[in-house]
Amino acid sequence: MRPHHVEDALRQLKLFGMLDTLEARLAQATAGELGHIELLAALCADEATRRDAAGLERRLRAARFEQAATIEEFDFSFNPKVPAAAIRDLATLRFVEAGESVILHGPVGVGKSMIAQALGHAACRRGYTVAFTKTSRLLADLAGGHADRSWDRRLAHWARPALLILDDFAMRDFTLAQADDLYELVTDRANKSAIFTANRQAPDWYSLFPNPVVAESILDRIVNAAHHVHMEGKSYRPNKRPRPTPAAKEGR
Repeated sequence: MRPHHVEDALRQLKLFGMLDTLEARLAQATAGELGHIELLAALCADEATRRDAAGLERRLRAARFEQAATIEEFDFSFNPKVPAAAIRDLATLRFVEAGESVILHGPVGVGKSMIAQALGHAACRRGYTVAFTKTSRLLADLAGGHADRSWDRRLAHWARPALLILDDFAMRDFTLAQADDLYELVTDRANKSAIFTANRQAPDWYSLFPNPVVAESILDRIVNAAHHVHMEGKSYRPNKRPRPTPAAKEGR
């Protein structure tokens, strides 16, 4: 007979990891495979495993990655010019522990966004909070806050994560309002990490800002304390093109 009173207590305490494995663990104990202390330790480990998995799922969902990418699955052999050693060193996440940033720059299609998200995935697995967004969307979100008086709340949202990933940074000229918003964000995120992906090298970013003083104030905080990784080589994107159907091949 199953101990329903124990199950009810576990359910009330929201110890669902223990609840899910209780019957199997009791069977092990009955068979003499687990003593009393071992039974309790095994149930505690089951609960810790469930909580870790649930926490990771929450962090991954909150990060809003565009694709599920990991460093372990990234094909470095496709692009021998991509600095695999430097990227694997970043995957240790010492830069996050130190509150440093990363700039991944290079031509379109070489995997900058994929690597940025893979590093973000590693950070989520390590227990860090992460947010991924296109830079244009972040700036649009902050601009909307000026219109409906929710700017402070929106700024706090983007300032909160331990790691912020800004994809496609420095794609075009910034307006005065966008530059001001970036300055406030960078200031609020002092001592927190960010990853920037960009087609342009960092020295080319300064001319995109309308005010040289603001540009220097923003980029001094970003550029001078960041790990710069240049990525070049073949584009991954042609591999993602739909293959011609048999009918289409016959019609050639």
